[in-house]
Amino acid sequence: MVKDKLEEIRQKALASIEEAKDQDSLNEVRVKVFGKKGEFTQVQKGMKDVAPEDRPKVGAMINEARAAIEEKMTEAREKMQQKALEERLKHETIDVTLPAKKNKIGHRHPNTIALDEVEKIFIGMGFDVVEGPEIEKDYYNFEALNIPANHPAKDEQDTFYINKDILLRTQTSPVQVRQMEAKKPPIRMIAPGRVFRADEVDATHSPSFHQIEGMVIDKGITFSDLKGTLEMFVHKLFGEDTKVKFRPHHFPFTEPSAEMDVSCFKCGGKGCRFCKGEGWIEILGCGMVHPKVLRMSGIDPDVYSGFAFGVGLERIALLKYEIDDMRLLYENDIRFLSQF
Repeated sequence: MVKDKLEEIRQKALASIEEAKDQDSLNEVRVKVFGKKGEFTQVQKGMKDVAPEDRPKVGAMINEARAAIEEKMTEAREKMQQKALEERLKHETIDVTLPAKKNKIGHRHPNTIALDEVEKIFIGMGFDVVEGPEIEKDYYNFEALNIPANHPAKDEQDTFYINKDILLRTQTSPVQVRQMEAKKPPIRMIAPGRVFRADEVDATHSPSFHQIEGMVIDKGITFSDLKGTLEMFVHKLFGEDTKVKFRPHHFPFTEPSAEMDVSCFKCGGKGCRFCKGEGWIEILGCGMVHPKVLRMSGIDPDVYSGFAFGVGLERIALLKYEIDDMRLLYENDIRFLSQF
């Protein structure tokens, strides 16, 4: 009777395996035959009712039937897997004659290239590169730089205020004040970093841009030291033939103050579209550090003197690489950036 039952289960299972069209239907056959409530499992549970002397013979029959079903099932599964692979390969044909995809390797941004060059020049002259917070106290951004409470530069239309005492720095000059408070002269430093002003976005303005401000404090520093340092900087940056010109100006934190122009490195000072026909290009502001600024930072102006300067990093990048629209630096257009 057991033999007949096993043969019936075997034939039905083999027929179901033949009819199975995919892995899911094949799995259903396996559960139906070998699952907890499967037909084959029920026969195995019935072994307890078989006479002891017949159990070896019945056990061998069960193992034989099980092996036959599992062999057929494995064979069917392998055929299905092979067929699926063939179908996939038909749709995923690889043409080995096609050119390989090239990896696009990034490179430094024009701003970063310009900044690295500026830092290298000043480090070569003995300057330290110093950073400070972008969220700054009103005291360091204005008052300690001789800009009183009623000064137009503190207007909320020009400055991003968080509250009356905290703001987004409008310049990197606060780093200079912090250095004067923390260190005793001599001090030679530049402070590159991001600054913020409430400007409308156009070809030459942005609410977020970068500045590089520098300062030297020591005994016996004069305006001639300022001129010599900046002239050396310009020669290294734009070429030895570049000339400099200083024009009187006013900054609250320097006295005397000046703006520095460089001869147009495109036309050699003859006048062209790049310099708007003037032969000169304005590049930075500078001056001797105001005695009041020194005194507020704990430095005796009767013993020490110094000079300071500030230049826009984007301005250097625009001039050096002849870019006519600052917005190009921020739009992340790969067609533009790949040129550098």
